[in-house]
Amino acid sequence: MLLVLLPVTGMLAFTVFGALSQWREAQTMRDFRTATGLSFRTTALTDAIARERIAAVRARLRPGPATLKERSAAQHVTDHALNAALLDAAGRTGPPDVPGRLDARNRQLHALRLQLGTGSLTAPQLAAQYDTIEDDLLELAATLESGRPTRTSGQAADAHIALLRAIEAAERERTELAVLFDTPAAPHAIATDRWSALEKALLDDFDQTAPAALKGRLYVALLQHPGLVVRKTRETLADPRAERNSWPTYGSWLTASTRRIEALRVIQHQAAAELGRGAARDLATARAREARDLSVSLAVLAAVTVLALTLRLSITRPLSEVSAGARALSEGDLSYDIRYAGRDELGAVADMFRELRVTTERLAGEITTMNTAIDDNRLGHRADVAAFEGTWAELLGGMNGTMASFAAAQGRRDKAEQELASIFHLSLDLLCIAGLDGYFKRVNPAFERTLGHSADALLGRPLLEFVHPEDRARTRGALDRLASGVEPAEFENRFVRDDGTERWLQWSARAVPGEGLIYAAARDVTESRRAAREQAALRRVATLVARGVPPHEVFSEVADQVGKVLSSDSAAVLRYGADGAVTVLGSARRPAAEAETAAAAEVARTARPARVSRSVGVPIVVDDRLWGAVVAAAAGTEPLPPDTESRLADFTELVATALANADSRDQLTASRARVVAAGDASRRRIERDLHDGVQQRLVSLQLDLRTAQSMLDEQPAELAEQLDHIAKGLDDTFADLLQIARGIHPAILSKGGLGPALRALARRSAVPAELDLSLPAGRLPERIEVAVYYVTSECLTNAVKHARASFVAVSARVEDDVLEVTIADDGLGGADLGHGSGLIGLVDRVEAIGGKLRVASPPGEGTTLTVRLPLPRTEV
Repeated sequence: MLLVLLPVTGMLAFTVFGALSQWREAQTMRDFRTATGLSFRTTALTDAIARERIAAVRARLRPGPATLKERSAAQHVTDHALNAALLDAAGRTGPPDVPGRLDARNRQLHALRLQLGTGSLTAPQLAAQYDTIEDDLLELAATLESGRPTRTSGQAADAHIALLRAIEAAERERTELAVLFDTPAAPHAIATDRWSALEKALLDDFDQTAPAALKGRLYVALLQHPGLVVRKTRETLADPRAERNSWPTYGSWLTASTRRIEALRVIQHQAAAELGRGAARDLATARAREARDLSVSLAVLAAVTVLALTLRLSITRPLSEVSAGARALSEGDLSYDIRYAGRDELGAVADMFRELRVTTERLAGEITTMNTAIDDNRLGHRADVAAFEGTWAELLGGMNGTMASFAAAQGRRDKAEQELASIFHLSLDLLCIAGLDGYFKRVNPAFERTLGHSADALLGRPLLEFVHPEDRARTRGALDRLASGVEPAEFENRFVRDDGTERWLQWSARAVPGEGLIYAAARDVTESRRAAREQAALRRVATLVARGVPPHEVFSEVADQVGKVLSSDSAAVLRYGADGAVTVLGSARRPAAEAETAAAAEVARTARPARVSRSVGVPIVVDDRLWGAVVAAAAGTEPLPPDTESRLADFTELVATALANADSRDQLTASRARVVAAGDASRRRIERDLHDGVQQRLVSLQLDLRTAQSMLDEQPAELAEQLDHIAKGLDDTFADLLQIARGIHPAILSKGGLGPALRALARRSAVPAELDLSLPAGRLPERIEVAVYYVTSECLTNAVKHARASFVAVSARVEDDVLEVTIADDGLGGADLGHGSGLIGLVDRVEAIGGKLRVASPPGEGTTLTVRLPLPRTEV
């Protein structure tokens, strides 16, 4: 049998080896064809990105509707090519990681387009970003075509890759020279010959490996008109003596280089088609050889099968019986009996299997006994190792050791459970085990202390019944998420105590769906939430106080926040009158009840916090004087918490601060008004004194001097000149004094009003002043007219002395009972109220009568001063 089987087996092995070799060769051909297909997709993507690169550079160099539309169309073509490449590469495994690299280039291209939209990249920077993407994709194409199972396919792949790289060099040359020709007058340090040298080297590589037909097409493309234009351009740029006016224009260069590159792309597509056809031919040849060798292998296998069937009757029958017995024994079936009892080798094997079955039955009995001991928790039981020998004894010894280790682990587990139970009962936090059925399974004493319910009550009712009705839907959603096996959940909800009050609990829970349980821990955060709510309310009130809002707004906000913080039925801010009357300045929820009135009366009597029935009142003390009180009433039948008085005291302090601030602001405004009024009165007094005293005396002196001149019959020349000089000096002094008197308080303002006074200022201004006045027909209040007059006069003076302005515009109009005056110049700007300038006096004058003054004076952009003055309705 061996003499027959050995040569047949050798033939079969040789045939199988040949078939495997042919299968591997065919598989290599299939892989190479698939890789070339992906390479062609990648090549199409590089073509699209190259077109997008030149379109983006053109749009950056010469933006316009046409170039922007061309760039958008190129981006669309690139996205289509990228999606096609990703679709073909999907599911590909092994190096190179085509999907990963294409996805990385996709993200890089997306980021580049975002930068392109911001306009932050120059044209060279933009081209460099696209170059990086192109380099990686060309490297990927070269890697995909590196399989080369045959010499022919290797040459075709080399020619294809060399032409691809040559086209990329031409593309980069086109982009770089487009940037250069866009601004030919700018200095440049571009090595314009490096791309032509690289292209020539790559085309030489193509010439060495490409078919003759493709070589001829390449020579024709290079010698056509666009190729000659490109060559001439290179020679012109390489010649240091060439004048710039001999350079081609931006448009002519782009046209010629584009046509030349398109001609090269046609040849590249033909090279790719040649590579694809070669890969397909190699694959078809390999498949034919594979089918032939497989047919031979099947024929040999059929012959061997016929030979094995002829030998089966003499060998396999006893062997199959022994094999079946071994299989049954390995599967744990001890009832199978091997009947073969021959005196050959198979008979000896059958005897050994029968002995093995008996030993296995005894061993199974020992294992069954040990399992029964474990079920009965008799961990001290040990198997009889002495009844067995060899490996069986070692096995039972190991089982005895496992039993001893299990007993020790059970002891440690019992101890750990006792320690855990101690921690569970002593924890101050709420610990529980709940079922997915919605019931508590176990709770620690902290639950009973916090919620007031007994453990039996907590375990006997659905846990949602203890949750506040407004939080049940949210709690049910959290339980559903835990039941679905999500990560540990953290949430907050309110539980209702047995006395009806609410407690906020912060939960951290983890579900074990396999056990149907939820392990959770909770912390009582009621006090911290209440403190946070109170601090937020105090901050809101303090913000209003700091902003200086009117007191009545502060009172309303205090009442509203007190009602929210205490969850009270009502809250109010009260003021005590001199006659004992109580005035409600701010209230929330509902009007004050009888209990609140009693609390307010008790506070008025004792000047101390008071609690009457369900109401609490706390005094408001301003300057050591009882001013009023804040009162609040409980919402239910239960009284307010014991610490309500201290909590209300924080609000009363803010009310006192608001009142003190308002009083300080009123006093400051009154003080400013008194200062301005005193200054105006002093000016009028000085004007009156000058008019009634000094001016009259100067007039008298002028008359006396003229009389003395007329009394002299013969006047010496020197005396006449001296008297004329004194008379002229008196006239000039009188004119200056009259001007000063008018500046102190102009008579035209008192007689004609604000409009004529402003026109007089504009006429006397040293710089041209334009007026745009829209004032009411009647007179405005005197203090407003005086303020506007002096502000305008000061601004005209500043425009000449400090701003060096050449023009001033003054506008005044009344809208919504507000007089708004705007004075703008075109001077140097830079005026600042905070550096002690003369504008501070104008601010005091305006704010003293309730107005606002704003200055906008950026350096170098002139100064604009705006004054807004409120007008009483009865005076407009």
